[in-house]
Amino acid sequence: MKELGLSPVWVRRHGSQPIVPAQADVGMAAQAGGGKPLSPSADSRPTADRAAQLHAMDWMELKSSASACTACVLHNARKQAVFGVGDEKAEWLFVGEGPGAEEDERGEPFVGQAGKLLDNMLAAIALQRGKNVYIANVVKCRPPGNRNPEPGEAHACEPYLTRQIELLRPRLIVALGKVAALNLLGIDATLGSMRGRLHHYRGTPLIVTYHPAYLLRTPADKAKSWEDLCFAVDTMNALKQQQPAPN
Repeated sequence: MKELGLSPVWVRRHGSQPIVPAQADVGMAAQAGGGKPLSPSADSRPTADRAAQLHAMDWMELKSSASACTACVLHNARKQAVFGVGDEKAEWLFVGEGPGAEEDERGEPFVGQAGKLLDNMLAAIALQRGKNVYIANVVKCRPPGNRNPEPGEAHACEPYLTRQIELLRPRLIVALGKVAALNLLGIDATLGSMRGRLHHYRGTPLIVTYHPAYLLRTPADKAKSWEDLCFAVDTMNALKQQQPAPN
């Protein structure tokens, strides 16, 4: 809590933030969020054959394919693809936008200062990297200068994240930042309008919060991020009550 900049310690109030019923899946999320559907150009979409091939892969095959992927220009400057890390049977999935310089060096997402803050955020809600938590990004290769992924790059990489989610089958997705949220939900909306509400990605509940890198630049919004994390915990608890884990 101290590392999050939320001291003295905040105490969650039981029932302080009720779960908002899902407005709709991706198709209607744009209306609920006040945005409009994103419309990538046809030539930026993955081919049907390539998407079908990735859809049939297991974890090992998918990792191998990502490491050799040349579907967009980002592969030209990468040192290595940053596939994802964590428990491959996790209930929690955290999705960021793309790897930075340190991630590109080490091949693991969120290992720099933003990664340290993410680990502190996880610890604040009794979670730990690698234990019931999986971490991935919208794109697997570092965008030059740590810029946001361009739409064509995100769509070229989309089948990898889609298949990761299919294999993982998480109970809850947490989108870290606007770029991740817009790509997962397929809408054009402000981060503020997406926060505090329950969305869905292909039937999987999804919550939106700030990217840790943004919180490092804007620490005043850490309190809002804490609200989002509390909302995520309440949502997960409700989901477990609705559908307990199999014995």
